[in-house]
Amino acid sequence: MFGIGGGELIFIIFIALMLFGSDKIPDVARAIGKGMAQVKNATNEIKSEIQKEVKAHEIDTSVRELTSTFSTEVDKVKEGLDSNLSAPVHKISEELDDLSGPIKRQM
Repeated sequence: MFGIGGGELIFIIFIALMLFGSDKIPDVARAIGKGMAQVKNATNEIKSEIQKEVKAHEIDTSVRELTSTFSTEVDKVKEGLDSNLSAPVHKISEELDDLSGPIKRQM
């Protein structure tokens, strides 16, 4: 236990008896136990908070990756549509200008 041998443990108990007396030892042990439980609970809370943040960061990272992939695919589709439709739209625009030219001149 913690690298403490039997003789060392007996020596620690003897020193504790000398410092606190036999009637105070149970109170001291109880206080130490409560303190250790509080430390354990605090460390467990810290661990759970860290794990929550890591999970939230992983979700945030995967959402960012997904949206960036989606955005690049949408941009590719837009570019494809623009390149495929720009020539016919330009041609129709010129034809409309040719048709409306004489009408505009008459007004």
